[in-house]
Amino acid sequence: MKNMPDYHVDRRRFMQHAAALAALGSAGAFAASPATPRYRLGLQLYTVRDAMTKDAVGTLKQAAALGYRNFETYGFEPASVKYYGMPARELSKVLGELGLTTTTGHYDLHRFVAKPAAAMKDYIGRCIEGASALGQKYITWAWLDPQSRDIESFKRVAERLNLIGAQAANAGLRVAYHNHDFEFIAHQGTIGYDIIMRDTDPDLVKLQLDLYWVAHSSARTAHELFQLQPGRFVMWHLKDMDANKRYTELGNGSIDFTRIMPDAKLAGLENYFVEQGDNFAESPMKSIEASASYVRKYLE
Repeated sequence: MKNMPDYHVDRRRFMQHAAALAALGSAGAFAASPATPRYRLGLQLYTVRDAMTKDAVGTLKQAAALGYRNFETYGFEPASVKYYGMPARELSKVLGELGLTTTTGHYDLHRFVAKPAAAMKDYIGRCIEGASALGQKYITWAWLDPQSRDIESFKRVAERLNLIGAQAANAGLRVAYHNHDFEFIAHQGTIGYDIIMRDTDPDLVKLQLDLYWVAHSSARTAHELFQLQPGRFVMWHLKDMDANKRYTELGNGSIDFTRIMPDAKLAGLENYFVEQGDNFAESPMKSIEASASYVRKYLE
């Protein structure tokens, strides 16, 4: 796919975006004005993982200075219930002092696809403890190992998601599933993502849709997925796709997020998170700065 024109210099594209946002306002799709965004600008902290390893608190402060207010964690340490070397309650205190939140985290649930349910239950108990201390609403399943990507594995994953969802619900939390590209690969006509949608309880298991991977690998558009199960796609990952189909900063690639954002109500969107795993134009911090600028200018 070809890159879209530079948003900062292409007046025609700018006017199209302005018109789209004006239509949104008149339709009442967003309750808040641009000065008061409906969604707190979110960031998946894996994007700045090296900086988080060196100085987690300093990195959070830098991201906050760029406008990020809501974070998705990764790298949970279950034995000690820590994140980035900090006990969950200590991290919660830091976030509170900075006026920041974390509404979800990526947890290593993929390790329990083939393990006994009892082992998974103990791990989920630790996740619930950490997530509750941080004030997170969702425990998100974020990955599948290559050996767990066949159709029978997807059926097992759906079964496990329901079990995890029920355990989390008892603690006042929910579970969500995050996609990559492999969920959209057909296995003799069957797609893993269809199994996840079909075989999981929508009241217990929500979906975190990675819009990059949908554009990259799905035969369906994001809009078509939203239409299949309205209200279930409570979280989105925002990252753009360059001409080589690699990650890039928002606004530098081929995904027109202004065409997707009007579906927020249809999808059931609660939070979105900027994410960029690699291919940074200059540095991770510069990349999240550019993406934050795009969100403020075109999506809020």
